[in-house]
Amino acid sequence: MDRLDAMSVLIAVVEGGSLSAGARRLRLPLTTVSRKVAELERHLRTRLLTRTSRRVDLTEAGQAYVAAARRILEQVQEAERATTGEYSAPRGELAVTAPIAFGRRHVVPIATDFLGAYPEIAIRLLLIDRSVNLVEDHIDVALRIGPLADSALVATRVGTVRRVVCAAPGYLARRGVPAEPEELASHDLVTFEGFPATADWRFRRGATSLSVPVRPRLAVNAAEAAVDAACAGLGITRVLFYQAADEIRSGALCVLLEAYEPEPLPVSFVHPERGLLPLKVRAFLDFAVPRMRSHMAAL
Repeated sequence: MDRLDAMSVLIAVVEGGSLSAGARRLRLPLTTVSRKVAELERHLRTRLLTRTSRRVDLTEAGQAYVAAARRILEQVQEAERATTGEYSAPRGELAVTAPIAFGRRHVVPIATDFLGAYPEIAIRLLLIDRSVNLVEDHIDVALRIGPLADSALVATRVGTVRRVVCAAPGYLARRGVPAEPEELASHDLVTFEGFPATADWRFRRGATSLSVPVRPRLAVNAAEAAVDAACAGLGITRVLFYQAADEIRSGALCVLLEAYEPEPLPVSFVHPERGLLPLKVRAFLDFAVPRMRSHMAAL
């Protein structure tokens, strides 16, 4: 039995949630995947998975083994990268993730310029409005907005972004301009529940934090939809500044309650902590960090 291969198969099954999903990920017959997992369990003389008709779950022993297997496979991959010269010249595939709208506006242009400067590197860019597990999803670098809870990640701050309340001039002409956060209770609100989902909007009055309950007229799960609805005059919305920057600059939306805005959210590049940083990652960070700081300063 090839134990490294068996570890890879087991991890694919766990990440997929079932033997069949693991087989699809690996492009292997289901019988082969099932046999390899069974061989590994016989070798270890313990049950790693509990199987149902639809999914598999790790046993307590399986949880410990999968965590160790991930570390072992990562060390093997680092050794292979060092042997093939990845640590002496920037080359290979670089996996990067970022929020959708921010990624389109700011990460894609930087990535395009980076690829022009480093012809031996290819980028796999995942734009998604949720945090992914960098280790489990094999991500090299992530652009994160907001406080960082995972202490196992190494972070480089590149700027901050405001949370802005805004509305169309036509709506404000009909309904009036709120002067205090509490006045939002008498207005139609459009909420964006993707970043983050909350039942209230938080503001600052001097050194005091202020929470205003939100009862939306329209709730959407995409910032672009919230901005579009606000531009159409449906009501007041709150988004991250970059998500409505074009509309604010054009006058299609007006920023409200600026004196009460909460602290801006930090924007950071993060990567998993590891002993030896691959040169492709170091090259990308050295290239992207100053350019992203310049982009953020212009917001």
